[in-house]
Amino acid sequence: MDKRINHFDQIAYIRRYTLTDGKEAGLKIVEVNNGCLRFLLNESKALDISQLWHNGMNVSFLSKNGLNMRETPFANRFEGGMLYTCGLDSVGGREGYELHGSHHNSPARILRAECTEEGITVVAEITETELFGKKLIFTRKVFTAIGSDCVKIEDTLENCAYRDEQYCLLYHVNLGYPMIDEGAKITAEIADVRARTPWAKKQEGEHKIITAPADNQKEMCYFLKFHTPQISLINEKVKKAFIFSWSGDTLPYFVEWKSMASGDYALGLEPCTTELDGGFAYQTIKAGERVRFSLNIKVSDIK
Repeated sequence: MDKRINHFDQIAYIRRYTLTDGKEAGLKIVEVNNGCLRFLLNESKALDISQLWHNGMNVSFLSKNGLNMRETPFANRFEGGMLYTCGLDSVGGREGYELHGSHHNSPARILRAECTEEGITVVAEITETELFGKKLIFTRKVFTAIGSDCVKIEDTLENCAYRDEQYCLLYHVNLGYPMIDEGAKITAEIADVRARTPWAKKQEGEHKIITAPADNQKEMCYFLKFHTPQISLINEKVKKAFIFSWSGDTLPYFVEWKSMASGDYALGLEPCTTELDGGFAYQTIKAGERVRFSLNIKVSDIK
């Protein structure tokens, strides 16, 4: 270690704690700080990323619900967060299923959490099982190098039972102020754009532009197809770029969720295994099979 360093926590650290106040009470958090990126992994909620900061500036969207341990209806509980993993039973809104499925509400079991000179690694698993039925093991590995502006998420879904099972996944990656602000722009190699609703269709010409907040404005969703599985948001006001890429082979579909409503100001970038609405379809994982998914989140300063 560098002889100028008294304790490695001066440079980077990982800490685990339990929140104690209000509706957050009981949430188990893994705080990661690599010296450039700081983020909160929610151990109680599938090891999703609740918040993320780049050199002290907030990047993620946190809804007015905030962090929430309570089991309340989705609209009263959805915190947004930097990463909210949806599935495995359902994504989107489908009759008979909770909006965006049940995976996010499943607690993770930490298998490894360490901070070394090489980087910070957290590994956890979430199990979905039933008597005489399925045994799906979802293992998440989160890694960030010391001083890096990147965080990498590697997920593995394994069918540990003796019959084929169905699944779906949607990764809800959410940006908020000041990372999104009027004038920020999306850049990507987009092959096709399809609006989800007539309202979104009217605004389609601005789907790559962040506009000013507007009171009570309806949300907009767009189904995107890419030449390359990568999308960026460039914000000249704060001189930062958010670059997001994913495993296009296992996550071939993508939803852009844009809410320019005052007080609900957010941009969602959502790679997924299926279309939504009438195009929804499960994937099949065979007995003994593993399927891997990867996400790469990068925030960098621009000149």
